[in-house]
Amino acid sequence: MEHYPVMAAEMETFLLGKGDHPPGAFCDCTVGAGGHARRILRAAPRRRLVVMDRDGDAIDRCRRRLSEFGDRVRFVHASFSRIREATAGCQPLAGIVADLGLSRMQLNEAARGFSLRLRGPLDMRFDRRQSLRAEEFVNRGGEGELADLLYRLADERHSRRIARAVVRARPLRDTSHLARVVERAVPRRGRWRIHPATKTFQALRMAVNDEGGELRALLAAAPAILAAGGRFVVISFHSGEDRLVKRSFRHFSAKGVYTLLVRRPLRPTAEEVQRSPASRSARLRAAQRTDTPFAEEQRSFNKLRRSAAW
Repeated sequence: MEHYPVMAAEMETFLLGKGDHPPGAFCDCTVGAGGHARRILRAAPRRRLVVMDRDGDAIDRCRRRLSEFGDRVRFVHASFSRIREATAGCQPLAGIVADLGLSRMQLNEAARGFSLRLRGPLDMRFDRRQSLRAEEFVNRGGEGELADLLYRLADERHSRRIARAVVRARPLRDTSHLARVVERAVPRRGRWRIHPATKTFQALRMAVNDEGGELRALLAAAPAILAAGGRFVVISFHSGEDRLVKRSFRHFSAKGVYTLLVRRPLRPTAEEVQRSPASRSARLRAAQRTDTPFAEEQRSFNKLRRSAAW
């Protein structure tokens, strides 16, 4: 099935503006299948692009798909919390884009363990160099810990019921087994709009990959490495991610570090959702770096990161 980069036209509009972006390289810190990266490289033909991803398969795939652009592309196999190191020598950046969604390739590869519809191991690692897998939470974690994780990361209102069922069913063998256990644990009232295990899989994936911590680190690092006039575009896929981005952008806007380019998150068009249903939950936010010095604001933002609001 063909891959469609989510909200690609909107991403290009807000990242590149009308060609008035400052000098410097761009960074796609979640390159995935390379759709956004290709669009940036074609629209800004004289600029370099740093592409990052925690998934080594994505980096290998994009080395082939973006080979036509030669040495304009720097490939870095790393999480975006390391964006400072990954873009060393290219700072200040003209723009950063982060698409926080799973790629179709990750979902369609049963061995990765991301899909509740394909039988695979309880894995869910973006970076297969790390040791922590979903199995640790499913087969070894405490019931209370698992329930709290489901509620906190995915707003799962049946978290305690699901956690109890998972513990009773141990050892869970694979993703299909987990999906069945959750399905039986959730009370059925009419037809389900989404599979009842969707939020459980989301929460486990987020916990395995520390997605909240990674996003906070990226949001904290961006102002210091963006050039004045540089733009930061984030595409998120659930309310928790969008909430972090909104609070960060508003915090820095209030301090004069960012100018908000959109007040409310943009959503994909009806045509895009029809073409690619996976895009339906996407939200795009964008901000532009001002020339306000950042160092004096770092302390206040670090304090905000540690607060209950985060």
